[in-house]
Amino acid sequence: MLSFPGGIKVYLCTVPCDMRRSFDGLSMMAEYIIRCDPYAGHLLVFCNRRSDRVKILYWDRDGWVIWYKRLEVGTFPYPFAETGRKEIAAWELGVLLEGIDLSKVKRRKRYSRPAAVQGEENPEPAGAGARS
Repeated sequence: MLSFPGGIKVYLCTVPCDMRRSFDGLSMMAEYIIRCDPYAGHLLVFCNRRSDRVKILYWDRDGWVIWYKRLEVGTFPYPFAETGRKEIAAWELGVLLEGIDLSKVKRRKRYSRPAAVQGEENPEPAGAGARS
C-alpha cells in the first residue's frame, strides 16, 4: 500500500501510453500532454491501452522515480478521455490501484468545515477578549 502526503497533486494522463517509455519519455508526456511541470513533485500517472499496467512518475528532489504495476488478471478502472489530463486526490489513486471504479460508487455526505474557518489557527473563544 502506498501512502502520500495530503497536499500532493495527482495527475492522470487520460491518453493511453506506451509502457516501453521510461523517465524521459514519460516526463515529455507530462509536459506536452498533461501540461504540467514534471519537476514539480506531483504524481504523474500513465496507463496502457489494455488498462492492465500503470506507471507513476515523480521527481524526488534529485532524480526521477517510477513506480510500475502490472496486473496478472483484470484491469484498472482507468478514465481514458481525449482531454489529456485529469486531476484526482491521492486517496482516489489508492482506490484506482485497488481496482475500485469510483464512477459506480456513491460517496455518502460528510461534514467539512467551511473554507474561512479552516484557515484560522487557534481561534479565540467567544468572550475571551472581553475581560474586565
